[in-house]
Amino acid sequence: MSFLLDKFKSFSLKPILIFDETSYTYENFIKQIEKYIKTLNEDQINSKVVAILGDYSFYNLALFFALYETKNIIVPITTNIKKIQDEYLQESFCQICIKTSKNELIISNLKQTNSHTMIDSLKEKNSSGLVLFSSGSTGKPKAMIHNLDNLINSYKDKKEKSMNMLVFLMFDHIGGLNTVFNTLFMGACLIIPKNRDAKNICQLIDKYKIMVLPSSPTFLNLILISEEYKSYDLSSLRMITYGTETMPQSLLDKLKKAFPKVKFLQTFGTSETGISTTSSKSSNSLFMKLEDINCEYKIVENELWLKSTTQVLGYLNASMDSFTSDGWFKTGDLVEELEDGYLKIIGRSKEIINVGGQKVNPSEVESLILNLDCVDDCMVYAEQNAITGQTVVCDVVLNKEIDNIKKTIRLFCKDKLDTFKIPTKVNIVEKTNFSDRFKKIRRKENI
Repeated sequence: MSFLLDKFKSFSLKPILIFDETSYTYENFIKQIEKYIKTLNEDQINSKVVAILGDYSFYNLALFFALYETKNIIVPITTNIKKIQDEYLQESFCQICIKTSKNELIISNLKQTNSHTMIDSLKEKNSSGLVLFSSGSTGKPKAMIHNLDNLINSYKDKKEKSMNMLVFLMFDHIGGLNTVFNTLFMGACLIIPKNRDAKNICQLIDKYKIMVLPSSPTFLNLILISEEYKSYDLSSLRMITYGTETMPQSLLDKLKKAFPKVKFLQTFGTSETGISTTSSKSSNSLFMKLEDINCEYKIVENELWLKSTTQVLGYLNASMDSFTSDGWFKTGDLVEELEDGYLKIIGRSKEIINVGGQKVNPSEVESLILNLDCVDDCMVYAEQNAITGQTVVCDVVLNKEIDNIKKTIRLFCKDKLDTFKIPTKVNIVEKTNFSDRFKKIRRKENI
């Protein structure tokens, strides 16, 4: 018996997850895993590249661990768009595609004759693997391949706890899988939402007395805008963790006001290096420390570089330009560092706007504009300009009519920002542009 199944058996009758108002125990989960292992062995599905089509469910998670036990390389694919599914299957060198239908597995053999040296290496070592795709917000999604044995081993010493945790980020996201592994390896209970909107998430927190909400700044702002948090009892919440994008200070201040008794913790990680253990300086501070024994960091020209024991083997469909020859991953995150070792993520290097040689950090401008009472949300990005190369543009979501929002914003920013940082164009929108991972997608038109 593997250490994983052995650990799950020690939790036996405890609830492991709740989905669609149905509760399952660790014992139910082990039986489902063992049933799937039997099917996989009968079909000789081991040491293969296997896609799971779909998001979290009791059956998909059981299949995930059955594939892990049978030393397969797993590709979770949550998108329903056939064109993207096909691209992911092709670029991950998938041999088999599986959909779950309760107890049954719908198995499709793909006509894949090609492979990749990193896939071959995992198979030779009899190791399981994991392929995740980047969000693709700044270009073509990269197919990242992990040694899954190595990744899962980093969670094996978790201490047992009884609590309900909500998984927010998706099945094909390193942050979502981090929540799953943390929850299951400490014998806690995972609450899986049927859909990710403010009302449903608040309902689940109320109904199941969820203590920890992992999220993104974009989604937390949607909760504030919707005011759904006022309609439900969210007093069970002890901690809200946030990551995946830069948190504006003004938004964090609003969240602390709405949830005064909740601890806010900034998480940090990348699909390339895994999720790091962090501690925030305080609940209302954007400064944090990276305190992970499996990860080291350094700052090079204000950019955060990481090296971890759980980092990817590489990319299946892209060059390794983001990695140095000695294994450091250049995250693209720009940071400010204090003398006591605390760091603050101030933005992404690829999102910096260049106005005639002057650099503008979109997050800084957004955080200021969010202080305006009439603005619920905003997003700052670059547009091409014949004179300065780029200029600052802002999309805003308003909560009331304003006669001249551009004038209002420019006057508000006048004595608080350098002139070149002040938006030259303001668009009123119904919602800002964000991905299904609730991460802002900044438009860059004709650049």
